Amino acid sequence: MADSAATQEFDVLVLGGGSAGYSAAIRATELGMTVGLVERAKLGGTCLHTGCIPTKAYLHSAELADNARESAKYGVNTTLESINLGTVRDHKNSIVAGKHKGLTGLLKMKKVNVIEGQGQLTGPNTITVDGVAYTGKNIILATGSTSKTMGLDISGRVITSTEALEMSELPSSAIVLGGGVIGVEFASMWNSFGVDVTIVEGLPSLVPNEDPAIIKVLEREFKKKGIKFKTGVFFEKVEQDANQATVSLADGTSISADIVLVAVGRGPVTEGFGFAEQGITLDRGFVITNERLHTGVGNIYAIGDIVPGVQLAHRGYQQGIFVAEEIAGLNPVIVEDVNIPKVTFCEPEIMSVGYSQPKAEEKFGKDNIETVEYNLAGNGKSSILGTSGLVKMIRVKNGPIVGVTGIGGRFGEQVGEAQLIVNWEAFPEDVATLIHAHPTQNESLGEAALALAGKPLHG
Repeated sequence: MADSAATQEFDVLVLGGGSAGYSAAIRATELGMTVGLVERAKLGGTCLHTGCIPTKAYLHSAELADNARESAKYGVNTTLESINLGTVRDHKNSIVAGKHKGLTGLLKMKKVNVIEGQGQLTGPNTITVDGVAYTGKNIILATGSTSKTMGLDISGRVITSTEALEMSELPSSAIVLGGGVIGVEFASMWNSFGVDVTIVEGLPSLVPNEDPAIIKVLEREFKKKGIKFKTGVFFEKVEQDANQATVSLADGTSISADIVLVAVGRGPVTEGFGFAEQGITLDRGFVITNERLHTGVGNIYAIGDIVPGVQLAHRGYQQGIFVAEEIAGLNPVIVEDVNIPKVTFCEPEIMSVGYSQPKAEEKFGKDNIETVEYNLAGNGKSSILGTSGLVKMIRVKNGPIVGVTGIGGRFGEQVGEAQLIVNWEAFPEDVATLIHAHPTQNESLGEAALALAGKPLHG
């Protein structure tokens, strides 16, 4: 902990040690600045402790459960005896602990001064931590997000993702409020563990931000797996007693289960930090910045989940690096939210970057775009893995590829090349000349580009 007078003044003071905050701190030290990083809980924030990393550990266990259940058709005779959720949780905890130790060591090595405690913005260049004032020539706000609860009392049988990741026993049934990323990931995982799952989503479909072609495949696959979902209907209230929780829906029906997971998104954590008092503009709790993430007050910037837009750890990393480089005068390139890669780790996995077809039609005009869908039935590796799905590529006529999306088992891994294609504004003709290794799922991106360039091979 930084506590001497010599270490109370910094070039950069960061409030929040999650993905966005610690990335800003690391990059700033690499650029020769002195950095203080204030964190009231554990370094790594939501992503490491209650978000990305723990949920993916659970989803890996879910994949193993599916493999054990289905492997006989591949000639490997296994049966699924049971799920020990306590052991799943222990494995998750060991992964998180290892990553936390690594991050703590990394920040020490990079000479980031970690200041433990509750920070408060008390001036245009001052953060006070438990009564001690620290000054920074530049201040970066990165206080993160928390689960939205829609006013519901989170207790007993009504939980958020945070409590779901600490359960030691599986429920026999669950209702998931919200069919977005968090909702479908938990629904998928619990279904693989043998839980009877029903999703309630107020919008007309699951994963409503995805391309219609992707939504269609996901809903079909979820039906096949026995995941029930009610879309286009909002919930009105949630009640619980000693035996069950009951969700009343706006259409007059109700459903009951052992637990209700509230997965209706995440909201910014900005209350009680003194932001408004220092003239920071807030809208519904989010910090409003210009396109270069400056708040308009002094040398104060904001990054990560408190800035309106997609709430993703890798967006936090990118924004942290961006602001450190901005402060250093390097004039970094803005990456628009639409061009940030997105992965939903349900089964089958969804990846997307750039514009969906409806958004591309809106942006460039319906007659000015061309699309191709390549079915994974034509991809050897996908057939071997036993997954169906598709890749969809969207281009501007005679122009670059502006959107790539796909769905299939393990398909999140393909977002790497997809985001290079979109962010480097590649033409299908460029990608079509590149060789994709056979047999890989990655070939499907090459096949889609070949088709979009007017020379399909296996499609």
